[in-house]
Amino acid sequence: MLQGADDIGQSGVYRAGMVTRSRTFVWLSALVIGLFQLGGSFGAATDQPDRLPIDGLAIALLLAGPAALAFRDRWPVLAVAVAVLATAGYVWSGYPYGPIFFSLVVAIFVAMQAGYSRATWMVAGAGYLLYVAIASLFPRPYTETGLHLLLGAGWLGVVLTVSEIVRVRREQAAERVRFEEEEEDRRASEQRLHVAQELHDVLAHHISLINVQASVALHLLDTQPDQARPALAAIKGASRESLRELRTALDVLRRGEDAPLAPAPRLEDLDSVVEGVRAGGLEVRFDHRGPVPPLPASVELAAYRIVQEALTNVTRHAKASVVDVSVGYDDGVSIEVTDDGIGGAPGSGSGITGMRRRAESVGGSLEAGPLPNGGFRVAASLPRT
Repeated sequence: MLQGADDIGQSGVYRAGMVTRSRTFVWLSALVIGLFQLGGSFGAATDQPDRLPIDGLAIALLLAGPAALAFRDRWPVLAVAVAVLATAGYVWSGYPYGPIFFSLVVAIFVAMQAGYSRATWMVAGAGYLLYVAIASLFPRPYTETGLHLLLGAGWLGVVLTVSEIVRVRREQAAERVRFEEEEEDRRASEQRLHVAQELHDVLAHHISLINVQASVALHLLDTQPDQARPALAAIKGASRESLRELRTALDVLRRGEDAPLAPAPRLEDLDSVVEGVRAGGLEVRFDHRGPVPPLPASVELAAYRIVQEALTNVTRHAKASVVDVSVGYDDGVSIEVTDDGIGGAPGSGSGITGMRRRAESVGGSLEAGPLPNGGFRVAASLPRT
């Protein structure tokens, strides 16, 4: 708990430091802009003797925009409004042209990037119209008219348009990053679900075999101890395979795509699954018709797991003495597993649901249900591609 509290405290200090540094940058940049506008305007005044000399009012207007920029991170639209009014008042008064427009450009750009696009357009447009109205109603010797007003409107439109384009492109880039992150999260979730399904199928199968074979071994130890060795050997093999599969799954969860993957089981390996079930005392009649044709890895894995899960369900629930397994290849893979047990319960557990999902994931189908004369049947049809 103390460690957690320390972590929280350190995180809070870190965030506070970030905010402080951000505010410091805003203030310093506003100060630099103010000094730039002030010095640049005094320099420009030497080349414009026909304009009014810079006085106290001009200095106040030159610093009003930068002063508003000192709070642009909190009130960006207000910074635009102040910069528009200060710029309009400076130009209408007839003071020398200079970098007075710089604070207005910065204010517009910052407000746009902050997401206040509509408000920025409205404030800038209203400020320009107000300037045109005042210049028309109260003309002064230095007030611009006609072409200068049109040029001012074009300049303001360019600044607003460029800021809007930058905002849209930044939002599009952020959306792409967000989409890529969501896609990565989706792939990670699918991988975890796949690992969970593999663990369910593998561990359920091997643990069921271990349980059955342990019961056989205990019975033989009392009556025929010399014959208990095969059952114990089967338990050892099943437990070793379970540990291997579990280790592989944990590596995938810990290391993701960088984890070394064990070879996926193939239909040619079904003999070992059948032998494992037989070692538990269940008679398995396995009809594997023909060599395995070239199949996509996903189809072959789905077929293997369906047979494995069907045999697991028989071992755990059916109380059967004989099970028939048939795997054939026509247009794809056809699977049929039937037993002479008590018939099971198709809606119970997740085994049948998992088999059906595996079949559907490769474009196939699966049917499962009790037989009319007793027993249970699982039939799946998987396409070749």
